[in-house]
Parts: sequence; structure tokens; C-alpha cells
Amino acid sequence: MAGRGRLDRRSVLVAAGGLAVAGIGVPIGLAATNDGPPPPPRGRRPVSMAMHLHASFSEGVASYAAHLDQARRNGVDVLWWTDHDFRVAAHDHRRVVHFDGPEEREGGLAWTWQPATEGRLTASAADFVDAPDAPDGPGRALRLTAAGSGTLWYAGKAWNWTHTSNISDTTLHLDVRPEAAGRDATLTVELALSHHPAGPGRPAGQLVLRYRLGGVDTVRHTVDGRHGTVELPAPPGAWRRHTFDLLADVRRLWPDLVAGDNSLRGLRLGVTAAGGGRGAYLVDRLVFDRARRAGQAGEELRAEVLRGYDGVYPGVTHHRAYEVSMVRHLNWFGGDGTLPRFPSPPYRDNDVDATERMVEFLHAHGGVVCWNHPLDTERRESLARLLVSRNALGVDLIEIGRRPVEDHLWAYDVAARNAIPLTAVGVTDDHDGTDWRAGRDRNVTSVWAASTGRDDLVAALRAGQAWFADLTGYRGALDLELGGRSAMGALAVLAEDTVTVRLRATDLPAGATLETVTGEVDRAGVADPTPAVRVGQVPWRQLRQGWYDLPVRVGAGTYVRTQVRDRDGEIVGASNPLWLLRTPPPAGIPPSRRF
Repeated sequence: MAGRGRLDRRSVLVAAGGLAVAGIGVPIGLAATNDGPPPPPRGRRPVSMAMHLHASFSEGVASYAAHLDQARRNGVDVLWWTDHDFRVAAHDHRRVVHFDGPEEREGGLAWTWQPATEGRLTASAADFVDAPDAPDGPGRALRLTAAGSGTLWYAGKAWNWTHTSNISDTTLHLDVRPEAAGRDATLTVELALSHHPAGPGRPAGQLVLRYRLGGVDTVRHTVDGRHGTVELPAPPGAWRRHTFDLLADVRRLWPDLVAGDNSLRGLRLGVTAAGGGRGAYLVDRLVFDRARRAGQAGEELRAEVLRGYDGVYPGVTHHRAYEVSMVRHLNWFGGDGTLPRFPSPPYRDNDVDATERMVEFLHAHGGVVCWNHPLDTERRESLARLLVSRNALGVDLIEIGRRPVEDHLWAYDVAARNAIPLTAVGVTDDHDGTDWRAGRDRNVTSVWAASTGRDDLVAALRAGQAWFADLTGYRGALDLELGGRSAMGALAVLAEDTVTVRLRATDLPAGATLETVTGEVDRAGVADPTPAVRVGQVPWRQLRQGWYDLPVRVGAGTYVRTQVRDRDGEIVGASNPLWLLRTPPPAGIPPSRRF
């Protein structure tokens, strides 16, 4: 035991194959096993899914291509595109910047500028001036000057990234008046786009599109790996409105890409001086022209972009979904995809009643609804009370496979104790697309489904035929069987005092343990919003051929679920429960969960 000092209680129980009951180790008997691997449930197979992803219609750097590439690398079958609904519609996103000062507001939402320098400048200045103003004033303009060898940058950002949006329908307009211009004195409008996998002559990474004004007589396009430049004439001494067609220029610079799969992630203006010279430019009236976002059009535009990947990543299926964002965040899978109404300004409302009304709206439009990151506004104790007192706000699914997973499972077990049939899912909630395995949350959800079709997957989620697992810790399959039939997620009403539940768990890593979590279903409600569970351990060497028979006393009502701990004691996978009841819950048993 060098380096440990002592043998902890968990190690004793795991080594003994014991069952922890009120702090006492009680041996578990192992059932006899048959030869051969366990057969899959009839007509179904395990399908792994990344259920919470943000790409170029959200605020992060990820492209759809980046996530599709990650799915291929990590052996994930299905992706659900859960872009924020109000961002898909570009609702209350920035429309114009007037350059009236370092901060200005539109619809009550701020735009701010931050200066920075690079290189070796001998002088630089950024001044908001009253004159000369652009013809479409009134207001001020911004004069940027730089001398020496380097660049003065002015980076802009809207409140809550509401300048960030997919470029598919976006044209920028900017009024520019060069005062000191030439080959060694230029103005750059730099746009940071989305992260993409490597392509011809291009390493993996975030694309950067630059419009360089001044010093040329004709338009020129050049590309250097991930950096593309469009050089534009800018005659000195007069205001001129420049129009930047982002989609057309990305197509020309990187013809191998789905050009529309890019977000206008970052924007900055810079005056560059070289060779000790001086550059000076006036800029005014930056317009974001998004032509196709009214009403439901944003979702139609997203569908158009995604069609560019039809057949490009064989073996990876992807479906459109939403993260509904103006209440406590909800993921919506299936249904007709109707966008809800958005408040102006787009402030999130965490009111419980507002979230329940949104769940009702989403149910009325079909599909299933997931409560996302439930501990962002609650502690585990308050979440448990809310799950019980408000019937989980009416949702069908809840994100449990995310950090801290022990706290999420604690609250989930309170709901299970009260026979509230929620499907626990795991997520990555990834906005970058660079490396799923390096993220804070790296769980995928798997279901037993007949196909990777949307309706089959939604049906499996609705029925609780699901488990989640850490991408780096466990990639096997979990299930619970009763009477020879798959029963994970079901609510079974039984007359027997004791039944045998077959636990299926394949491909446990060396040193891992399958834990059995058996909980009372006494419907204690808010009078006792805590779990009432017993935890047993089945070491991986004793899971012969991937299954184990567990005798369970039904009592007044109980439930069983499993979870996988790795050799370091971390939970890296968990099944959904099977409920064994004497009588149906007061609200009845949903048809999808009847056994």
C-alpha cells in the first residue's frame, strides 16, 4: 500500500464484491453464466449520441464540420445540433455601430471597443471625432492612426456575443475615409470565423478573413492556410462605402469548405504602418445586413447550410434540434422545429412558471424536452425539491451526465424515489469542436434503438432506454432486463416479493467496478427530499460475459440502476433506472414506459 497509507472502505468493498448496506459489507452471490456474448435486444442496437452541441449558428468557434470530424474520431454515431434558438434567428443581434464612442447602445444592449497594439509603433491614437463625419450621420466617426512598424487594433464586441452569427446571409458595410494611406499604410477589417478540420493546404484551426483597404488599385484574393485576405482599393480623401460579401469571399478563398458553415466570431479594425511610415483612417457606420432571418427563416437557413454535409461524413448521422434559451435552458429533440417567441431584449428568465409554460409549448409542437445544466441556477438540494414539488417542470429528459456528476445523480435519485420517470442523459455541451475529450464535460448518451433515424431515437429517449458514459472512461453498453426482456426506463407493476434483474454491462475497463444502486420508491415527496439508496459493487472480473443477475426485493416499491466507476473511483457511466412498483404512480405510467 505504498503511497496510499491505508486501504479505504470502497477498496475493501470492491475487493470483497460486497454490498454496502448501512455501512456494513454483505456478500453478493454471483449467478451462473452461459457461454457466449449477450445478445442485443430484439430489433435494436446501441446508438451513441452527442446530444448538446453548438456550431456556427451559436456563439462559439465550432463549425459543424469540426463536430462531425470529432464524431468520426471518437466513434459517435449521431449528432444533435442544439444551437441556441434566438441565435439561429439572430434575434436582437447587432444591426449597426455608429462609432459614437468606446461604448454605444442599441435596443438597450451595449457595443464596446477595446484597443490593442502589436509590433513596434512609435505613435498611435484612436479618437472619436465630430468631423468629418460620414454622409449618413449625424454622429461621430472613429479616427485610427499609427506610426512606426506595427498595428493599432480596435476590437468590437456586442453584449452576450450578439454580433456573433452565422455568415450565410450576412453582408457588412463600412464607411471609410483614408487620410494617410498607401502600400505601407493600410486599414484592415479582420473577422475571426469558425474552427475547421484540416483541408488542402490548410491546418486545422480557426479561419481568419481579412479585408485590407488601401495601397492597391484592383481587388485581389490571397490565402495562406487558415488566413484569407481580400485587398481592396480605397482612394484617399473621400468617404466611400465598402461592402464585404462574407459568404462569396470565403467560397473563393477556401473552395473545399461549406462556406456557410462559419460564424462571425470576432471583429476588429486595425491601422497598420510599415517602415516607419504613418497611416490614418476614419471609419463610420458599420452595418450588419442579415437578409434571411425574419421569423422561421433562420432555421431554414440552418437547414440549407447543413445540407452541404449530406454524404460527406458516412457513418455519422446528424439531426437538427434547439437549445431553447430565454428560460431555464431546454434542449428540444424531435417535433416540428417551430421557433418560440423571443423577448426583447433577449434576457433569460429563470422563473419556474415561465419554464413550465415553455415546456408545454414545446410538447404541443412534438418531440421531447430536456432540462439542461440544471445546477446552473440551483444547488443539489433545491434542485431535488424542485424536481419533486414541480414534477421536474414537465420535462422528459434531464442532463445528469455532467460535472459534478455525483451531485446531479444525488438529485436524480430523489426524483427516482418519487417515481418521477425522467430520462438521465449525458452531454459535452461543446462550443469549440476542437477536442471533445479535453472538455470539462465529455459524456455521450447511448440508446437502444432500431435505427439512427430521428423518430427511433426520440422514442428511445422518451422510454428511458438510455445510458451515458465518459468518452475517455467507458464505451461499453448498459441495460437492465426483467423476465428476459429489456426493461431499462420502464415502470413495472408487480405482485412478486422478489425478482431477478439481469444487469448488462459490456467492456468494463480493467480495474473498473459496476455498481448497483437500489433505491426505495416510497414517494416521500418534499417531506424528505433525499435519496434512499443502497450501493453494491460487482468487480469487473466477475461480470462474466457482460451480465450479472441481481435478486431484488420489491417491498413497497424500489428501483434499480447501475453505474460504472473507474479504477480511480470516478463515475464514468450510468444507466437509467428500472422501477419495480406495487401500484402505479398517482399520475399513471406514460405509455412509452409501460412494461
